[in-house]
Amino acid sequence: MRSYGNNFWIICISMLLFMISFNLIMPELNGILTALGGAKWKGLIITVFTISAAISRPFSGKLSDYIGRKKVMFFGLVLCILVNLAYPYTHSVLLFLIVRFIHGFTVGFTPTGATAMITDLLPINKRGVGMGIWGTFISLGIGIGQVLGTPIAARLGVESLFYISLGLNLVSILMMQFSVETLNNPKSMHRSFLKIRKNDVFEPSVLPSAFVMFLTSSCSGCVFVLTPDISTYLGIENKGWFFFFYVVVTILVRLFTGRLSDKIGRVKSLIIGVSLLFVSMILLVNATNIVSYTLASIVFGLATGINSPTLFAWTADLSHQERKGVGAGTMFIALEFGIMFGSICTLFTYNNTYSSASHSFIIGIVTSFFALLYLGYNNYKSAKSVR
Repeated sequence: MRSYGNNFWIICISMLLFMISFNLIMPELNGILTALGGAKWKGLIITVFTISAAISRPFSGKLSDYIGRKKVMFFGLVLCILVNLAYPYTHSVLLFLIVRFIHGFTVGFTPTGATAMITDLLPINKRGVGMGIWGTFISLGIGIGQVLGTPIAARLGVESLFYISLGLNLVSILMMQFSVETLNNPKSMHRSFLKIRKNDVFEPSVLPSAFVMFLTSSCSGCVFVLTPDISTYLGIENKGWFFFFYVVVTILVRLFTGRLSDKIGRVKSLIIGVSLLFVSMILLVNATNIVSYTLASIVFGLATGINSPTLFAWTADLSHQERKGVGAGTMFIALEFGIMFGSICTLFTYNNTYSSASHSFIIGIVTSFFALLYLGYNNYKSAKSVR
């Protein structure tokens, strides 16, 4: 553990707090929008968030390679604090969605800078394990936030979630001050850095991992939109029920399979993980009670525990040394577009009934199947070139 250095652990803890902060409010957002009269627009809660996150990725990726990783992270955290202050004053559907849109920029900046810094810190022979640890902190943040959101709202009120989220971001900023910039010779900010060209948006070398990220994250888009409501339909009081089991399993998987992709290769690891993702989507389509729903969550956690660190590691492998920030940005753009695709699809498939919610996961069955086809072809092509 010490071999990764203090910088690694500081960034991991800072990201943990950040992930808790914005996941804390997630289980209650469907209820907030419904109370405002916008029940039919639930899919937009995730969609507008991911659109702004995707828009910001080219800027954050480029800036992290120019002015430094820490400054990019800092900007995202400060913006997150401002958004937390604005949420309690959103008294209309339009204003609520505007704040959600702005909130997406925070996720566009902070994780991009942090991932570029983590990539700098990890030697290639420890990349799979290191990315597994990094992903564990992210998953832990998602799980803690999702599980605690409903109980806190029930006891202290929904507004308290936003202020607790604000406090967590403040602590995250304080933690980040103890980290050391990993970019060599960072430049002073200049407005020309905000001019985005084609090669600032996408790093072509990482497109294989980005494509798989897009297909698999579309499943997450469905999960984020639908599982809080499905929990309610099944009589589960805590809307973060699905995320609790998913995150616990994800963390356990990463603890025991962190070296899997380092040993057998990124593509073979992903074939295993995406196969499990495919199965989890089938289980969600057919989940009719708390037991089958929980089983789907567990399998989804197994899949995520393998896929997430492997995709991060594969992206780091493929990235050019001087374009790690853009490479990380490309991967996150794929993540956002995948989540956005999955959440937008629910606007057409989900009509606030249990049956429509479960059947919406057919989207995930299709996209995970295509991801498997692509990985199988990639593996075949690699094996053929070795011969």
